[in-house]
Amino acid sequence: MAKVHPQALHGSTSFTSKQETFTIWMKSLVLNGKGCTVFDSDGQIVYRVDNYNCKSRDEVYLMDRKGGVLFTILRKQSKLSRFWEGYRSTASEKNQNEPSFRVRKTCRTCIRASAYQVVLGLDKSQPYCLEIESSTCKSSCNISDQFGELVAELKRKKSTCGVDFGDDVLTMVVEPNIDLSLIMGLVVAYSLINCKI
Repeated sequence: MAKVHPQALHGSTSFTSKQETFTIWMKSLVLNGKGCTVFDSDGQIVYRVDNYNCKSRDEVYLMDRKGGVLFTILRKQSKLSRFWEGYRSTASEKNQNEPSFRVRKTCRTCIRASAYQVVLGLDKSQPYCLEIESSTCKSSCNISDQFGELVAELKRKKSTCGVDFGDDVLTMVVEPNIDLSLIMGLVVAYSLINCKI
């Protein structure tokens, strides 16, 4: 088990200055809990999700290494579909009125891939959109911006000799100048949609 690094994250958002690689273990550090743990390239815990109530997945928290809540991710339902909304938390309180993002599965005729629409800045008149696209393997996906440029990639982790670790150990590569906590919030919502957490 990796030792938790004593340095705190700077605020609730942390932007990349260069391409960064993370390891996501789709297991909670809490006994009999559901969730995931995210490690940086030095093996230090960066983010975690612990769902203490395994029977309910309607409200999930993305936390930093110290347990501070960065996003509250809620399952919502309209007349036609279900979707997940992420509410950014601050040190003082979480703002339940203005979601930071919404993730919804979109209908696509292609059998080989699934697409998920991500709308950011829901409180503004012109929201910014991303797309999560996954292949038939639900463990891997690409997150692209509205111009089709890759923002982050999630795939099964391989050892140095090329052997897969398994479905529950993933590698996430995030491009420069991206909000890491936001990308991780989108990965959590994607995993909830696909019943991975």
